Amino acid sequence: MNETKHHQKNQPVKKFRSGALTATVWRNETNDTNGNVTEYSTVTFERSYKDKNDMWKTTNSLRVNDLPRAALVLQKAYEYLALQKEEGVA
Repeated sequence: MNETKHHQKNQPVKKFRSGALTATVWRNETNDTNGNVTEYSTVTFERSYKDKNDMWKTTNSLRVNDLPRAALVLQKAYEYLALQKEEGVA
């Protein structure tokens, strides 16, 4: 791995949003014990909100009313990754 690539911040592949909820798809790389590079995908999830000082914050905690939207954005992330895998991309 060249030094420039090593210091670049990993950018999201895709984001799925519904209201304040976001599921983000990431592409990652790891080296196995033989030095071979393996790619894999991960999904992070967060809810955005404004605190009492009107500053934007994020959390992984959900309210009951967030659950349907959480299911929706996570399902969309899964569908995206499943289709990518079928096409040989993920």
